[in-house]
Amino acid sequence: MRVVGENIEPKVYDIRDALKLAEEQNLDLVLISPNAKPPVCKIVDFQKFIYHQKKKQKELKSKQVKVVIKEIRFGPNTDTHDFEFKLKHARGFLEEGAKVKAFVFFRGRSIVHKEKGEILLLKFAQACDDLGKVEQMPKLEGKRMTMFLAPLKVK
Repeated sequence: MRVVGENIEPKVYDIRDALKLAEEQNLDLVLISPNAKPPVCKIVDFQKFIYHQKKKQKELKSKQVKVVIKEIRFGPNTDTHDFEFKLKHARGFLEEGAKVKAFVFFRGRSIVHKEKGEILLLKFAQACDDLGKVEQMPKLEGKRMTMFLAPLKVK
């Protein structure tokens, strides 16, 4: 196995010799990459090694982008005022960097007028085209016709 450390020249050692080197320095022998040929070990203080690993994980996690999905619900006969009100909210969500799931919920016999719902969603997408792009075109799933909008630039 290849052993690396601060006071050691990197070279291939036998497992017993590597453990003896680590013991002489009052440190631990830590397996870094077991799948390499030969496997790589490092002579370090194990507690310090774990601390630095956790610190790296935390840093990576803080840099991740969290995707938020906000829902906007319409009916097939949504009036212009309600449409404008919901559009204003959706535009705010897109400006914040959240995805928007707009859907039309059909109740009872209103499912007969699917085209009304599709026209409403396409009109909604057209009104939001300066802030977001359509990720999924209107699609009917049971009693719901859904459409996803993603923000153009994420903050």
